[in-house]
Amino acid sequence: MAKQYEIVIGLEVHVELATKTKIFCGCTTEFGGAPNTHTCPVCTGMPGSLPVLNQQVLEYAMAVGLATNCEVTRYSKFDRKNYFYPDNPQNYQISQLYLPICRDGFVEIETPTGSKPIRIHEIHMEEDAGKLIHDEWENCTLVDYNRSGVPLIEIVSEPDMASAEEVNAYLEKLRLMIQYLGASDCKLQEGSMRADVNLSVREVGSTTLGTRTEMKNLNSFKAISRAIEGERQRQIELLEEGKQVTQETRRWDDNKEYSYSMRSKEDAQDYRYFPDPDLVPLEISEEWIARIKEGLPEFRTEKMKRYREEFDIPEYDIAIITEWKKMADLFEDTCKLCNQPKKVSNWLMVETLRLCKERELDADQISFSARNLAKLIQLTENKVINSTVAKEVFELIFDQDIDPELYIEEQGLKTVSDEGELKRVVQEIMQNNPQSVEDYQNGKEKAIGFLIGQTMKAMKGKANPESITQILKEFLS
Repeated sequence: MAKQYEIVIGLEVHVELATKTKIFCGCTTEFGGAPNTHTCPVCTGMPGSLPVLNQQVLEYAMAVGLATNCEVTRYSKFDRKNYFYPDNPQNYQISQLYLPICRDGFVEIETPTGSKPIRIHEIHMEEDAGKLIHDEWENCTLVDYNRSGVPLIEIVSEPDMASAEEVNAYLEKLRLMIQYLGASDCKLQEGSMRADVNLSVREVGSTTLGTRTEMKNLNSFKAISRAIEGERQRQIELLEEGKQVTQETRRWDDNKEYSYSMRSKEDAQDYRYFPDPDLVPLEISEEWIARIKEGLPEFRTEKMKRYREEFDIPEYDIAIITEWKKMADLFEDTCKLCNQPKKVSNWLMVETLRLCKERELDADQISFSARNLAKLIQLTENKVINSTVAKEVFELIFDQDIDPELYIEEQGLKTVSDEGELKRVVQEIMQNNPQSVEDYQNGKEKAIGFLIGQTMKAMKGKANPESITQILKEFLS
């Protein structure tokens, strides 16, 4: 009988924090900029320069720890992780090995068999390295230190995941939690959230962990799923052939769907860690922890529960709207102004997401105000404008956040409600299209659609289709 195998997975998730300045200096963290312009003596490792911790980094790290049920370390320190590489200007990275800021937490994920806790071993703060640019034309490598010193937290899980689906559910839970905190935008494709996968294989029923490998260069949920499957197969094939799995770091190539060895896996002693002598230890008071805890937002799970109780909208709408904090805030703010939850939900679910897709924007990049969306909904509900005009006006709200009341007034877009005028135009359209009139009277009900369209065209879209339909049916009968 063939052996059955299972995989055991733990993750190291790096999250770039949304601070305006770097972790140990006042340089901007803004993305882009000419190479080496967002730098100073501290983040380029100049002799004699001294780091000073950015308080916002510490508070974000504590907030993520509290949100993931971690214990905040009351007495915490920074350490130097020594390694020599061109993108590392000091020849060491400031990180936390011995006394990380948070430990022993968990997050709950949903699996087909129910809820499952994924334990978090620790969360520590550290600085990012620079970026190497390989110039093939000049056959040389250049270094840009703009990213050097950008603040990171690393969230290290226990090996509690057993499939790519569980990994993605865990990452999605972390992503939403951190976005709701405002601590990071967590965009995998832009590198503000990066996951390294530690994976090992063992026979089903065994309690001993196999030899693990670490996979890097994973920048999407699809790449992570493919990498896990590829590494699972590779390790099983080695074991089936009677070979050993080597503990190493591997790089995943998503185009080739193959991983290759980068280096043998280092241990802590290889980095010669020692406490950083330039940074004072951190003493976290109970009052400080209480203040951070008090400032935690309502997270998605609680928000979804409240929406079910408070708003009469479908479960599907709730799931989509709460996927982005920006969208959820916009939904709630608009509902407060117009008290039309289902109408607000429809505008967000249909037109807003359509325009986001067309403009290639994420929902968290929406910039229009709740005030103007609420006004548009009221204008449509009060039949001041029809749905066709409303959609056209909404595009302008989406792009420029215009005031719909002013715009409709200025452009003369109000629905014509003068029944005498509507009847006159309908009669004219019927006289000009006798064949459609005859078709309708001979039982071809679809013919009325053409007559409605021609009337709307004559009215330049400023009529209520329901009123036109009613008048047409009266005349045609």
